[in-house]
Order: sequence, then C-alpha cells, then structure tokens
Amino acid sequence: MERRKWATPSTMRSKLMLEVCSELVGVQSWKEKWASVSLRVQGDANTGFDLLGSDSPAAIDVVARGDAHIALINPAAPLAVAYRGKGSFRAPIPLRAIAVIPSYDQLAFAVAERTGLTSLAEIKEQHYPLRLSLRDEPQHSVRFFVEHVFAKLGFSLDDVVGWGGEVTYDRGFVFERRLAAVQRGEVDALFDEAVENWVGPALDSGMRVLALDASLLDQLEADGFRRAVLPRNQYPKLPADVPTLDFSGWPMYTLASAPDALIGPFCAALESRKASIPWQGTGPLPLESMCRDSAEGPLDIPLHPAAEAFWRERGYLT
Repeated sequence: MERRKWATPSTMRSKLMLEVCSELVGVQSWKEKWASVSLRVQGDANTGFDLLGSDSPAAIDVVARGDAHIALINPAAPLAVAYRGKGSFRAPIPLRAIAVIPSYDQLAFAVAERTGLTSLAEIKEQHYPLRLSLRDEPQHSVRFFVEHVFAKLGFSLDDVVGWGGEVTYDRGFVFERRLAAVQRGEVDALFDEAVENWVGPALDSGMRVLALDASLLDQLEADGFRRAVLPRNQYPKLPADVPTLDFSGWPMYTLASAPDALIGPFCAALESRKASIPWQGTGPLPLESMCRDSAEGPLDIPLHPAAEAFWRERGYLT
C-alpha cells in the first residue's frame, strides 16, 4: 500500500492555523477580524517578520515602530498624510508601498435638512449641537478623516459634544438603521464612506450632502488627501456635483528599511496566490493595475525598491 505523503510537521501546523483563521475572518458573525501573522524560525523568537491585516490608520504607527513589517490600509490617504508628517503624525514616516488593491470610493458628509446647516464650517460658527453617527470602530479611517477635516476648520469632535451634541458609534454597513435614526430625529448627521450604499437613500429621506469648499480642499490636498466629487449624474437628487474627499484604495505598505529578502518573496507569494484572493467577488487580483497609480488605487507614496523591481521584472511595470 502506498504511504501518504505529508508535509513537514512545522509546515502542516502553520498551514492548518492559517487556513482556520482564513475561514474564521470570513464568517460574518465573527467579530475578531484584525489578523496578525508572525513568521519565525521555530525556536527563535528574536528574528522573523510580522504581517498585520488591519485597515486602520493606527497600524501605521505599529509599522513605524517596527512591531509589524507589512500591513494593509483602506483607504490610501492616511499613508500619504503620514508620509508627509501631517495631521496627527508629528514627523514624516518613511513609508513605502508594495501594491494597492483598486477600490473606488468617496467620503460623504450628510446632514438632515432640519439642521439648516449648509457647510461644515457652520457647525463651529453656530456651536451647533450636532448628533453625529460614525462607524463603531474608534480607529476606523472615517474618524481619521473627520477629525482631520474638523481640525482644519478649527474644532473637534469633543467640541461638538461640548456644545451639547453627541457622537454615536454605529455598525458601519447597517445604513438602513442609521438612516432610520435620522428620520426619527435621533441623529442629525451621517458621515461615512461606501457612498453607493447609502447616499442615494439619504437624499431620498431628505438629507443634504455638504460640499467641501476649494480652500479647505487645497489644505487637505497639501496634507496628502485627494479631492473627489459626488456626481449629480449618479445621484440625481443632488442640486449639483458635490466636492468631497477620495476614499479609494487598499494599499499594502512597509517601511523604506524593510529588507528586500522580505518584500521580494511577499510580492512573489501575492502573484502566486492572486487567483485565490477574492477581489470584487470575481478575482483574480488585478496585479497589472496594483503597482501603478490610478483613481481606483491611489499610490501617493513611493513603491519599495524591491517591490518596484519585482513588478517591473514580471512585466507589470514598463
């Protein structure tokens, strides 16, 4: 009888754990989706690499400290802000991109018509006691954007609360429930991404999407954000196109000091597994557009030299 061939015990253990974790994070009811993977030589805890599956700007500091070597983020803008040392980043961080998964999106600032607000600046001018719905993840990129925009306008979320307002943190994609709270008069505003899922219904329910003026956008763009537009031809109830901020891209990033011996094999593994990584429900990953700047996949920080060399050698960059 032919003996079954097994992988080495260490390989089998690692693959088993990775496969189980991959299944768990895909279960909708499973809440613990922030994945951290440590790759080590068995018995040596002092060397190796750490990879972080987080979409939060908080992970940028984790990478900057060297506590993780590669991470992901959505959207791309916080990387550009950190690279420039703007906002909450006190000094430039030498970040480098590996690739960026295309994902086109914008951020929208919607308020109930009953507030009478026609701009974000009026919140400060009127000390308006805004009741605002944000994502339930305190470290979500939406909050990073909102805090940065408010700071440019000279106030904060704490100021809004001090004026008698309230910030509630609600499950992100339960937009129907959040919009229902607006209609009941319990919430005045909803600031969020994934605009295709909720801006149309928000306009149908009588909300107003606030435009960001040119001078504010100029300041934000200088810090690393990209401007975007919510087009009236896509949302007919808008009175005109609405200037706002871009929320596109899922970059994979590292530090400039990350060793080529990690980045090159990481790119090779990404290429090898591109068909098995879901992208827009269809796959495979479109590597040909993941290593160059685009509207769907902003690359506003340089590629790591080893990543650039790999993509060029494989013909993805010319």
